Amino acid sequence: MNPETAADDGFRAAARRWLAEHSSQAPTTGDRDELIAWQTRLVEAGLLGVMWPREYGGGGLGHREAAIAQEEIERAGVPGVFDVLGMEIFGPTFVLEAGSEQKQRYLPGILRGEELWCQLFSEPAAGSDLAGVRTRARHTEQGTWVVNGQKVWTTNAQFASFGAALVRTDPDVPKHAGLTLIVIPMDAPGVSVRGLRQISGKAEFNEVFLDDVEVPDANVIGGVGHGWAVAMRALMFERSSMALSGEGMNLRIERFANALRARPDLRHDRDALHRLGDIAVELLAVAEGSAQMVKRLRDGEAPSPAVGLNKVTLVNAAMRGCDLLGELLGPDVLAPGSEWTEAVSFLPGMRSAGGTEEVLRNNIGERVLGLPPEPRPDKNVPFSSLLAGGAA
Repeated sequence: MNPETAADDGFRAAARRWLAEHSSQAPTTGDRDELIAWQTRLVEAGLLGVMWPREYGGGGLGHREAAIAQEEIERAGVPGVFDVLGMEIFGPTFVLEAGSEQKQRYLPGILRGEELWCQLFSEPAAGSDLAGVRTRARHTEQGTWVVNGQKVWTTNAQFASFGAALVRTDPDVPKHAGLTLIVIPMDAPGVSVRGLRQISGKAEFNEVFLDDVEVPDANVIGGVGHGWAVAMRALMFERSSMALSGEGMNLRIERFANALRARPDLRHDRDALHRLGDIAVELLAVAEGSAQMVKRLRDGEAPSPAVGLNKVTLVNAAMRGCDLLGELLGPDVLAPGSEWTEAVSFLPGMRSAGGTEEVLRNNIGERVLGLPPEPRPDKNVPFSSLLAGGAA
């Protein structure tokens, strides 16, 4: 056994032991305060914030340990990260992109669960074409920014302390060049949040309206005009987070199989078993892709656009699994108390989360496979000209 494997096994054993001792104390409802408190306990146990620098309260370990912790949390059947946007997307982004004072200001609050985050990126006219955002930020002589615009599909905006907003600070340069990432306090004057009701009856997504919201220069992350690069870093962490969930794919396969095994009349349904086998192969491919990605990240490589392939494969395989269960189990799959109800209703939206399948496939084709890019006549045109011409 090599030292790396021994260290991994030791970390896994410690994680499993802690979870066995404390899982009975985990929340069993969706109570937000209980979930946040549980997240804080997982951080203190070294099972969340695994890769964060020690000076900001993290574990200072690697991607492999983070993946092991995630798998063991899932195996234990307890909640994991509540503030996914803070813990897995903006926290890691700020570690790389924020100034030292900004790190000291924001990172400890994320780890302790005291300050939740939301992502103020998408707009009614800027989703897949994210660089087309129209929310404006105007600089004042007092050293502040005044922000006006609308964001949409914002997860947890109703709970968040802060939002990371992609805004346009210079309309007279090409659209990718005129963007800046600014932190918006969600309780600031001029911020209003309106929930969007989902098929499940929940309202996890929101519209956010920004009307003359004033924030200081200190809230700019990564520098004025560098918002696109910072946003892409955040989206890469989002997709990496989805891809790392592939480490627990064997557990998802077992759940599908157990759901079929529980019905004696389906145990010998060859068509169902073949379809389940196809889904299992896809999920195992995601697990293998995740393992390879973990190795590259541990070797110091930056997250690659190829992580989008894992996200596409994972979501499509999971949707086929839910379709299969719906066909075989009938209305029971949506019955009150069914473990599948939320997955069946929520999964279709995951096709757009973190980037639509079409956008991710284009990224993979152009940036991984080296295929010719699609024509982009707006590439070097000032954004203000695109607006005037009706092209944005």
